Amino acid sequence: MQGLMMDYQLTLRPILERAYKLFPKREIVTKVGPAMHRYTYADLYQRTGQLAHALEKLGVKAGDRVGTLAWNTYRHLELYFGIPCMGAVCHTLNLRLPPDQLIYIINHAADKVIFVDQTLLPLLEKIAAHLKTVEHFVVMTNTPLQTSLPNALSYEELLAAEPTEYNWPDLPENTAAAMCYTSGTTGDPKGVLYSHRSCYLHAMSVCFGDGLGLTSSDIMMPVVPMFHVLAWGLPYAATMLGAVQVFPGPHMTPRDLVELIQAEKITITGGVPTLWLGILNLLESERYDLSSLRSMVVGGSAAPQSLIEGFQKKHNVRVVHAWGMTETSPLGTVCNLKREMFDLPEEEQYHIRAKQGIPSPCVELRAVDEAGKEVQWDGKAMGELQVRGPWVASNYYNDDRSVGRFEGGWFRTGDVVTIDEEGYIQIVDRTKDLVKSGGEWISTVELESAIMGHPGVLEATVIAVPHPKWQERPLALVVPRPNAEPPSKESIYAHIAPHFAKWQLPNDILFVESIPKTSVGKFDKKVIREQYKDYALPERA
Repeated sequence: MQGLMMDYQLTLRPILERAYKLFPKREIVTKVGPAMHRYTYADLYQRTGQLAHALEKLGVKAGDRVGTLAWNTYRHLELYFGIPCMGAVCHTLNLRLPPDQLIYIINHAADKVIFVDQTLLPLLEKIAAHLKTVEHFVVMTNTPLQTSLPNALSYEELLAAEPTEYNWPDLPENTAAAMCYTSGTTGDPKGVLYSHRSCYLHAMSVCFGDGLGLTSSDIMMPVVPMFHVLAWGLPYAATMLGAVQVFPGPHMTPRDLVELIQAEKITITGGVPTLWLGILNLLESERYDLSSLRSMVVGGSAAPQSLIEGFQKKHNVRVVHAWGMTETSPLGTVCNLKREMFDLPEEEQYHIRAKQGIPSPCVELRAVDEAGKEVQWDGKAMGELQVRGPWVASNYYNDDRSVGRFEGGWFRTGDVVTIDEEGYIQIVDRTKDLVKSGGEWISTVELESAIMGHPGVLEATVIAVPHPKWQERPLALVVPRPNAEPPSKESIYAHIAPHFAKWQLPNDILFVESIPKTSVGKFDKKVIREQYKDYALPERA
């Protein structure tokens, strides 16, 4: 017997329409140079209708891929809805990828039209001759076009010529809505194709109290780029609730961000640890009012416990640790304390909050050892994290590398984790980043977190370096904190030694001015390993 409920399709259109009908006067704010652009959800809805008409005029049909090369702005939000709601696929392009990978992604997706911010024109102009399927380039600017791109059009002129009312199609919920590619740390990037249903359900999970806790009263600022996993679904969730959205545009320095938090009274934001570390360092010497900020979501890579403690103790800002991947839309786990943990000693609470958390509702996870056996939830046994759920990819887009990554209804993440008795996962490392020393594994993530707890350290990363006796040994790279007493090797060893066995400590610590980062702000260990592959490690006593 089946239930007698309506067959209501979960698509992005009702998210957009709800904001328009219930919160038409709520603001969407973008930093544009020194000025602020402000408009409302009513404006968003009407301009999105104009955009859909313009896409039709450009020959975009259902299922066509439409690329976006853009910062976090109101226009990018229009593309987030206008493209998928008219039946096409919004393909966000990572502006920090090298030219060869951008060429590969655009050609592999077969983008028909690309929308580009004016400041990013040089990126496209350099590779335009290699793009095989792009028929039009639309430049998002208010000024006259000045570009060598063929068939270039003005975004504002396109929209101005179209009516605001659009007859949105009734799309099946499993229609493709958006596409993102992985950052390509090993081989070519891989495409992940999201459906309307997955985006809708994922947006709901962001709004759960035990998710990221977004509400209609929030003023939300996504610092995570809109080209990176759909800005973690934050723009869709905020629109679903009619929350105020504030976009920083290309203004992403720590000072830019804290000034926006202070001026716009941001209540919730999200980004990678390196950004928040920069802000925490800035706040050591400059004062800003962050009292409006109730939640700072951190993800993309593991946040050191010192970061979580620093914001809480010094600035009364709650850092929420989360984990996810391009393949998981990305929200997979969120770290909120269970009620039973509220009375634990403060140090134990911080230790738990430094973990990546428990699975979001609708997401299932497990850790599997090299023999394919699920490991115990004891907080000690390590295994590869595998996940499944309604916003987890089932295959890569048109890519043979799906084989081996999607097995038995599970996605193999490549992350090595432990799961404790309460179900909290802790990322130990990526399978390719673990140090195997004398047959034993050493977690670079745990070493990095401990080193960054030193008061004189701004950033730290640890890699495996070949060793003639032990196969591999850890090497630490450290960026000293500006305006602080310079750390010494001895002080760092003394700081971390109580937390590790002697054989787990790095053989050497090198002080550097900066650490290479990936296109999404993670430490680029592929590059770092290549730089130090021939480094002669000293033996530690």
